[in-house]
Amino acid sequence: MSNLNGWGLTARLISKHFGVLGDKVSEAIANFDPETATEADRDRLADTLRESAQKLATARASFDKEHNDVVKLRELIANDEKASGTLAERLASGQISEATVSLFCDELEANKSRLPLELQEEIDAQEYMNELQKIVDALSKQLADFDAAAKKALQNLASANAQKDLQELRVERQSQLANLSGMQGQSTALNALTRRAQSVSNQAAGMRIVADIGQKPLDQAAEIEAIRKSVSQADTAGETTLQRLQRLSAKPAEVSAAA
Repeated sequence: MSNLNGWGLTARLISKHFGVLGDKVSEAIANFDPETATEADRDRLADTLRESAQKLATARASFDKEHNDVVKLRELIANDEKASGTLAERLASGQISEATVSLFCDELEANKSRLPLELQEEIDAQEYMNELQKIVDALSKQLADFDAAAKKALQNLASANAQKDLQELRVERQSQLANLSGMQGQSTALNALTRRAQSVSNQAAGMRIVADIGQKPLDQAAEIEAIRKSVSQADTAGETTLQRLQRLSAKPAEVSAAA
């Protein structure tokens, strides 16, 4: 980490209590970079974290012991101070010997003189435990940062591979389309067939024009003939039955004379 100077006390405590592990912890905190670390770097960091966590568990137990020692010593001193008044009365009345009271006083003085040392040991144990907690938190964060960076890198790699596959597929499809277009443009048989169809279509159109020209006089003659027939045909729409019979029985000459 960049603020390695802030770990001065930690480094001293670790070196004192950990030995070689102190250097490992300091190096791990100072030099580990999640963005550039390898899997081997992560394994070393995880090992250091496990060792530090074990030391933290031991430090917590040690602090609990030191704290309990201070609590018990204070309770003992407080009780002895209360008992000192009673002992003074019993000594004055001759109920207890001076040697016993002297021994009691020696122990009370020793406990009182020992209390500052016990308090300092409690403070040291707590400080050491707190520093170890900071170390474990820092290593845990670095490990989490590495895992997050690794996950992000894997996601980026997956995305890059997907983009690569997509571009390769696009290139392949473009190549296939280009080949098909080339085949279509270079097909001489297809071009010849197309030209042949156009030529035959043109011939058919020309023959139709000629046929239409030759058919027109024939159609006109047929139309004139039809007109003649319609004019020469007698109008028999209003004849009676007798007239019809006479017409049918008459000879052509007679019919002409009657007309």
